[in-house]
Amino acid sequence: MELFNFGKKKVAFICVHNSCRSQIAEALGKHLAGDKFDFYSAGTETKSQINQDAVRLMKQLYGIDMEQSQYSKTIDKIPTPDLAISMGCDVGCPYIGRAFDDNWELPSLLSEVQKENNHQCSGYESHACRTQIRFLCMPPHG
Repeated sequence: MELFNFGKKKVAFICVHNSCRSQIAEALGKHLAGDKFDFYSAGTETKSQINQDAVRLMKQLYGIDMEQSQYSKTIDKIPTPDLAISMGCDVGCPYIGRAFDDNWELPSLLSEVQKENNHQCSGYESHACRTQIRFLCMPPHG
């Protein structure tokens, strides 16, 4: 007899450092659709802390304190996802041992041009993630 998992699907947002884009996506996913999916984020490398601009932005825009339950982690520290979404490859493409189900192609805050211009989170990252998550959660059209 085959057993089926009827629990919530696991969605993982993956980027290289798991410090900004993927953290924002995880927090917004839990906030907007945590009743429908289990959301995770991970990277192929880690940082010592979540990007503080992202933390400030999420508190300011959504009242979400990402540092309460999130931290920078690698893919082997989360459950195997049913859906793996790359945040983009402008810093480098994260390798997770299989193909991604989607690539949101969000520009990284760490691109060289942005570093030179002392780029701060503008809200674009959270808005783009929120839009994509709402699309992800829409019921299929029949």
